Amino acid sequence: MKTELFYFDDCPSFAQAADNLKEALRLEGLPAELEMVKVTSDEDAKQKRFIGSPTIRIDGVDLEGPEAESKGYGYGCRVYSSDGGLAGWPTVEQIRSALRARIGVDDTPASDGPREAD
Repeated sequence: MKTELFYFDDCPSFAQAADNLKEALRLEGLPAELEMVKVTSDEDAKQKRFIGSPTIRIDGVDLEGPEAESKGYGYGCRVYSSDGGLAGWPTVEQIRSALRARIGVDDTPASDGPREAD
C-alpha cells in the first residue's frame, strides 16, 4: 500500500496530519511507510492534483475518495470536517476508515489494537 502526504512548507497543519497518518497505520497494523510530497507552486499543485495542504492519498486515491478532486486543485490550505467542526488535518479515525476501505476491511467501531484483514 502506498501512502502519500502532499504539503507545502508554510502549511501549519501537515505535521499533525503526518503524525495522525503514522498513528493510523500503526493501529491498523500496516507498515508506517509514508512518502512526503512537497508542492511548491500553483502550477505544481495542478500537475500533482493537489487539493490543498495537507492532502493524503492511499494508493493514489484521496483520503476522502475520488470525488474529493471535484473541489479543484490549488496551492493553499485544506480543511477537513470532523465531529468537532473543521480542522486543518484529518483525524486518526478518518484515516483509519480510509485505510480499511482501501484494504477491504469492515469499518466497524475501532479498537485500540491492530486490525487484520479477512
